[in-house]
Amino acid sequence: MASQKRSWQEKLQDDKGHPTVSEITEKMSQRWGTGTMVIPAPAEVDAIMRKVRKGKLTTIDEIRQQLAAKHGVDIACPMTTGIFAWIAAYAADEAEKEGARRITPYWRTLKSGGELNPKYPGGIENIRGRLESEGHVVIQKGKRYFVEGFA
Repeated sequence: MASQKRSWQEKLQDDKGHPTVSEITEKMSQRWGTGTMVIPAPAEVDAIMRKVRKGKLTTIDEIRQQLAAKHGVDIACPMTTGIFAWIAAYAADEAEKEGARRITPYWRTLKSGGELNPKYPGGIENIRGRLESEGHVVIQKGKRYFVEGFA
C-alpha cells in the first residue's frame, strides 16, 4: 500500500531533531564567515512569523537574526530558515482552506529588501492582495514586487 503524503501541517511539526547548533563549515564560511550556526526547527520559524501583527512586516533575514540571538550563535542557516518559512506558509494556507480563522500571516514575511515571495501560496497575486488590504503599497520593479518604503 502506498504511503499517504504528509500534510503541510504535519511537515511543520516534524522537527527532525532540530534545532541543532554546529560550526559553520569551510564551504559556508566563504559566504557567511566563521563561528557557529543554528539549524532551527520549522515550528520555531513559524512561531516568529505568527508574532508579526497586522500593519507590521518582517524579513527572512530578521527571522534569522532572532533565531541566532535565541540560540547564542553567529547565524541561523539561511537555507533551512527559508525552507521552513515556506513550509509555515503552506501549512497556514492548508489550515485556512480547512476553515481555520487564525493562521500564520505568512504574507507579512518578506524576502530581503522588502521583496514579496512569489513562492508563497497563491503567488504574487495573493500576497499582494493581502498586503494591500492591510494598507501596504506594493510596487513592481522589473519582474519583482516590493513593499513601497520598506527598508
